[in-house]
Order: sequence, then C-alpha cells, then structure tokens
Amino acid sequence: MTGKQQTTPGHGPGLSADGPDAPETAPRPPEPRPMRADAVKNRARILAAAEEIFATEGVSVPIDTVAERAGLGVGTLYRHFPTKEALFEAIVVARLEQLLESVKAQRDAADPGAALFAFLREFAGHASAKRDLFEALGSAGIDIKSQCFEMMDEMKRNIDQLRRRAVDSGAVRSDVSTDEMVGLVVGACQAGGHGGLDDAALQRMVEIVCDGLRAEVR
Repeated sequence: MTGKQQTTPGHGPGLSADGPDAPETAPRPPEPRPMRADAVKNRARILAAAEEIFATEGVSVPIDTVAERAGLGVGTLYRHFPTKEALFEAIVVARLEQLLESVKAQRDAADPGAALFAFLREFAGHASAKRDLFEALGSAGIDIKSQCFEMMDEMKRNIDQLRRRAVDSGAVRSDVSTDEMVGLVVGACQAGGHGGLDDAALQRMVEIVCDGLRAEVR
C-alpha cells in the first residue's frame, strides 16, 4: 500500500459512474406556481382597463391612471407588468390567443368553407374593435408584429390550413392566397374605421369580401 487512494475505472474522484465524459445531470428548475384566483382576476382587470384607456386616450397615459381605472394599486399593476411595454404586449397577446384558439377550433370543421367565413367575421370584429389601440401603439413606435411574431406566424399557418381545406371542398376560390385574404379583411376594417362606418356597415363590407372569396358555382 502506498497510501494513495485506489480507484476503479469510471469511479475516480469527481467522476460520474458513467465515465469521465458523462455530463452531470443539472437539477430541474422549479415549476412556476399557478397564479391565485385573485391574481388572475386582478390581471384581467388591468388588461381590460389598459386596453380601454390606451385606445381612447393614447399610450402616453400614466400607468397610475390604468391602475386607478382597474381599481387597484400601482404596486399590484407593476407586479403583473414591470413595464408599460410589457402591458402593451400582454394586451395584444391576449387578443391573439383568442383568435388562435378560435381558428384552431375551426381548423377541422366538417364544413371548412363555413368555418373559414365564420373565422373571418370574428377576425374582422377583433380588428375593428381594437383598431384605435393598434393605431395608438403604432404611433408610439411600438412594433407589435416583431414582439408577437411567433404567435402571429402560428395563427397564419392555421388560417392557411383552414383556407386550403375550404379550397379543396370547393367552397373557396383557389387563386387567392392567405395573405391576400387576410389583407382584404384588414383593409375593409381600416377603410371602415377611417370612414366612420358603424359595425353594421363594416360587417357588410366583410360579407362582400367573403362573397368575393367564394368559388363560382358551375
């Protein structure tokens, strides 16, 4: 015996049982705890108040005003949204999530043509109702498209899948792309908004767009 510590291959000091090159297993990060019911309600109140205020009064409104409209303290607001930019993004993400869930639900509908037109009407309703908000964000130099790119890209893929099924079923013309179709609906909403048209007139414009998308009956 020489007094040196004897080791067996793969079991030396500081080595794992799988050999010297085996990576150490990192501990898993703790799962985030779900928000309490009151926190969920507070977040929803903040988003609703912020959406209304930013759309009607612009995005330069002090954050204290949003907290006051929501009936909450400023500290509570900042716990949910550390910056005003985070609040802007959360508003848009919430609306995109609603539309994304809607198009996913329609994606495998038995009547893809009817499902596509139903979604386009819903999409137009959201775009019209939030037009002032999006314009306010754009005028403030806030690029929502880049911040929510992945979600918007996922929604576009789902819309495209629904459109393709509608084309295959013979309900929708094949020479209009998804980008063109969405652009027509958005354009109708923007034109209606700038022209001061009411919701009924806007819906008529959207129906005209839908009529133009339908395949010719032969």
